[in-house]
Amino acid sequence: MDLFSSEIMKNILPCDGVTNYHGIILDTNACNFYFETLMNTIHWKNDEAIIFGKKIITKRKVAWFGTSEFSYKYSGITKTAVLFTKELLALKKIVEKESGETYNSCLLNLYHTGEEGMGYHSDGEKMLKKNGAIASISLGVARKFSFKHKENKQRIDLILENGSLLVMKKGTQTNWLHKLPPTKKVSSPRINLTFRTIEL
Repeated sequence: MDLFSSEIMKNILPCDGVTNYHGIILDTNACNFYFETLMNTIHWKNDEAIIFGKKIITKRKVAWFGTSEFSYKYSGITKTAVLFTKELLALKKIVEKESGETYNSCLLNLYHTGEEGMGYHSDGEKMLKKNGAIASISLGVARKFSFKHKENKQRIDLILENGSLLVMKKGTQTNWLHKLPPTKKVSSPRINLTFRTIEL
C-alpha cells in the first residue's frame, strides 16, 4: 500500500496500531531556519550500536536531548542526554500542541544523503513509555518511510516531506517495524527529530 499524499490522515495503519501523518506543519521559512540552525549548532556524532556482539559505527549522525541529563540505552549503547536548546524547546512545543501529547526527550538523526538510512526496527526500549507516542519531524529532503507488520508482513509506504509530522503510538511499536530505506536517487541531507517520553 502506497501513501504518497500530504493530506492529514487519521491512521495510516490498517490494524494493530495507530500512526497519524499530520502532513506539513511548518512553513518554508520555519523549515529553513530550523534546518540550518540544527545543522550548524548541534554537536553531531556518528551513532553506535551493538549488533550480534559487534560494535557498529553508522554513517548517519545523531544527537540526544532531554529535559534533564538522564541516561538512555538502545542498541546496547548508553547515551546521556544534553539539555534541550531553545530551538528544540520551540519545536517540542509545536509538536506537543499538534499531537496532543507530551515529551521529555528527543533523538535527532542526520542523514547526509539518501544512501544513509535505517533498516527495519521498532522503538521498544524498556525506558520508553509503554505504548507512548513518538513524534517524528522531518526537515530537509523528502524521504520514503516504510512500515511492515511483524506477523502478516503487510507493508505501508509513505513520503515524509520537509516540515511534516508523523506520530506513532499505541500498538505501533509492538506490532509494526519501520525503516528509512536507502536510495541513490537522493543526494541532499535530511534531519529527523523524534520526540519521545522516557520513564525516569
